[in-house]
Amino acid sequence: MSGFVVKGWCPDAWRPMMAGDGLLVRVRPPLARLTAEQMEGLCEAAIRHGNGQIDLTARANLQLRGATEASWPIMVAELQALGLVDPDPVRERRGAILVNPDWREGDDTHAIASEWRARLAELPELPGKVGFVVDAGPAPTLAHASGDFRIERAATGELLLRADGRASGVTVTRSNAADALIRLANWFADSNGRTAGRMARHMASLPDWAEGDAVPASGAPMQPGAHPMGAVYGLPFGRIEAASLAAFARAHDCAIRLTPWRLLIAEGIAPVPAAGMLLADSPILHVDACVGAPACPQGSVETRSLAARLAPLIEGRLHVSGCAKGCARARAADWVLTGREGAFDLARNAHAGATPLHTGLTPERAVALLGAC
Repeated sequence: MSGFVVKGWCPDAWRPMMAGDGLLVRVRPPLARLTAEQMEGLCEAAIRHGNGQIDLTARANLQLRGATEASWPIMVAELQALGLVDPDPVRERRGAILVNPDWREGDDTHAIASEWRARLAELPELPGKVGFVVDAGPAPTLAHASGDFRIERAATGELLLRADGRASGVTVTRSNAADALIRLANWFADSNGRTAGRMARHMASLPDWAEGDAVPASGAPMQPGAHPMGAVYGLPFGRIEAASLAAFARAHDCAIRLTPWRLLIAEGIAPVPAAGMLLADSPILHVDACVGAPACPQGSVETRSLAARLAPLIEGRLHVSGCAKGCARARAADWVLTGREGAFDLARNAHAGATPLHTGLTPERAVALLGAC
C-alpha cells in the first residue's frame, strides 16, 4: 500500500511537523506532570498561537495543533518560560522518557527518571523514534506502551533493565539503573542499531551483562473515575479543546498527570464532571483513530466520525487509520480499517495496511459489515 510517507522522526517543540491543519508542536512535560499554572499557560499558548486543539499522545506528550511558521517560535518561547520545553534542542529531543504515572516523589520511578533526565547529555545519537520507559512502581503499568530501553519492576520485586522485544532482562538497582540505561543505549548505537531504527527490530545479540532471566511483573490497567491520587478522566481519541482544559485547571487548581492511554490524572480532587472528558469507561476509549483527512495530509479518509459510530458495535479493539502508517496504534487490533484512495480496507487481527478481507468500503458499508460481526 502506498500514498504515505514515513518520516522516521517525531515532532517536538524545536522541530514541529507540518500537518493538514498547521504545525504540530509536541510538548514533553518533565515526568509527564504539569502544575495548574503550567497547564493553564500551555492552553493559553495553544489558543493564541495554534488552533486551540490539543492531543494527548501514546507517549504521554501533549501535541498543540495549528501553529504557523510565524507563531510557533512565540509558542515555544512561552512554553519554555513555563518550564515545559528545554532550552537545549538536543536535550529536548532526547527527553522521550515515559514514566509510570503513579509515581510519588522520592520513589524508584521518580528517582531513576529524574537522574536519567539530568544525564541526557551522556546519550549517544539515537534514531528519532527511540524512547525510554521507567516503570518502577510496585504495580507496573506500561508493559504495552512503546519504549526501546526499559526499567521495570520484576516479578520478584527487584528492578530490571529490559531491551524492548526481549521477554526478560537483567536485574539492576536504584543506584545503577541510569548507568545501565546509558550503557545499553551506547551498545545499541555501537552495534549498528541506528540502521534497525528501534530496539525490537535490532537483531544483534545483547551483550552478556544485559542478558538475564528476570521477567516483568504484571499490573492492572488504569480506568476513568476515582484514583488514589485524585480523579482519572478519559479523552475521546486523546483530543480536547484547550479552552475546556484551561477552564478545568483554573476551576480546580490541581496538577495534571499525563498517561499513554488517553487518560489524565487530576491530582487531589474528587471525580466531578468536566467538559470534553469522561469519568466512566466508554467504548469510545477503546477505539484508536488518527486525525485522518483533512487534518493529516497523508490521510485519504475522515476517521473519527466513523470510529465513533463503530465504537458501541465492536467487541475487542478497533483501529481506524487514515493511511497505512497506522500512527494511532502501533500494535495489531482485532479489527482495523485503513484508508486508501478515499475508501477503507478492512482487516482482522492486524496492523494498519495489512492484507485486507474487504477493500473499497464506504463508511456505511463498514458499519454494516462490522455491526453484523
